[in-house]
Amino acid sequence: MNKIIKLMRPHQWVKNGFVLTGLVFGHGWDVPEQVQAVLLAFIAFCLASSCVYVFNDLADAERDRQHPTKRLRPIAAGAVSPRQALLLAGVLAALALSIAWSANPPVAGYIAAYLVLNLIYTHKLKRVVLLDIFCISAGFMLRILAGTDGVDIPPSNWLLFCGLWTTLFLGFIKRRAEMLALNDTAGGHRRVLEHYSAGLLDQLISITCMGMIFSYSLYTMDVDVRRIHNTDQLIFTVPFVIYACFRYLYLLHREAGGGDPSRELIRDPHILGAGLGWLIMTLWLVA
Repeated sequence: MNKIIKLMRPHQWVKNGFVLTGLVFGHGWDVPEQVQAVLLAFIAFCLASSCVYVFNDLADAERDRQHPTKRLRPIAAGAVSPRQALLLAGVLAALALSIAWSANPPVAGYIAAYLVLNLIYTHKLKRVVLLDIFCISAGFMLRILAGTDGVDIPPSNWLLFCGLWTTLFLGFIKRRAEMLALNDTAGGHRRVLEHYSAGLLDQLISITCMGMIFSYSLYTMDVDVRRIHNTDQLIFTVPFVIYACFRYLYLLHREAGGGDPSRELIRDPHILGAGLGWLIMTLWLVA
């Protein structure tokens, strides 16, 4: 059972926090039905993402055995059989769709789109340079849409725009971290890395980092946003975002980190502190 739980990667569920953005930035917490629907959508995406992790590990088992840390994953290490993994993936997908439907039928549609996208990504698109990162970003955007449009909370264009830059930034960081960790064997583990270079990824990371910071900053100063939240003080949350981004870049280049945003968020006290500071100040200002 411990190996099964490890295979589901519950520590990665923090990424599904994107589903909750509608409650905060759409003032959905005042409607109990919407709160319940968003929480169910969050649970559904946790199960769906675990299904995707199981399926990916099953497809990448041979390549994972060449990776210094991924070789310890349950399927690659032989602790979980392919048959057990397939059964687990099927159960997780069924539960995710069922819970999503109980939240709101459109949420089930977003879950289904997420599963199909990742199925195509695993078999083909993960080997297409640049498009692989946009697929990862699309998965996060589906989370945001499920927690907003899926539960009848109108999504902000600024929220979607900032989410796009953020997820692209994290995707390129992940590729750069893989390149640093694997050195000359990077292409053997992930074929698409043969088409990236350190210089290209550093440029893309810089562009998306600035895009994320500027789009969030403009969001906090937007007239409609200030009217909806009845405050013009959200600009004071921007330093937390900037510091977290710069700290993440530091971990990438000086500490050989950055490959797993979920672990960095929990383990690094600077990023954890910046995240908690941003969350507390944001909730205090908008609520």
